[in-house]
Amino acid sequence: MESFMREAASVDVATSLRELREARGISMRALAAKSGLSANALSMIERGKTSPSVSTLYKLADALGVSITAFFGTQGQARQVVFLKSDERSRMPFARGIFEGLGGEQFAGRIQPFMLTLESGASSGPSHITHSGHEFVFCLRGKLEYYVDKQFFLLEAGDSLLFESKLRHRWKNPGVTVTTTLIIISCFAEGEAPHAMHWKGRGGEK
Repeated sequence: MESFMREAASVDVATSLRELREARGISMRALAAKSGLSANALSMIERGKTSPSVSTLYKLADALGVSITAFFGTQGQARQVVFLKSDERSRMPFARGIFEGLGGEQFAGRIQPFMLTLESGASSGPSHITHSGHEFVFCLRGKLEYYVDKQFFLLEAGDSLLFESKLRHRWKNPGVTVTTTLIIISCFAEGEAPHAMHWKGRGGEK
């Protein structure tokens, strides 16, 4: 797993964020206001001075009206067949973890598979996530705690979890070692970007 991560193409979040913002003609101040972030925090991210948390990435994607996979960069026209070698998939670092795209950002269908590698204590943030479709989680190593609809589930290597994504959910690595998890989001509404449908910014706490 470590060798795969070293070989994968790393995404420059700062550059991707700036390009997405400028392509939509949104000023940094306007994006800060829309996402609920401070202008200073947004500036730090765009200058590559700090790594955003998952909650922050969701908020920025939501404010820009894109899926979080948009930060992986332009992938060209969506395809009906996507084959990726291990060194071709993109990875996007965030605070204490890494997203690895598994082709969903290039695929024409409604499915988004990705892999999360999380350091001890890493989480999706204090806010909940909701979106349409279904979510499948498979723990490859370590431990992962998932909160779904007022229930806590502790996944260890080999354990899986499947639920309707409209239920409020969030996750955390409660262990002392690194955890790696495969997540597949499918059957979401046409035109919807499930990664962008974060609870924060939709009437919840800022």
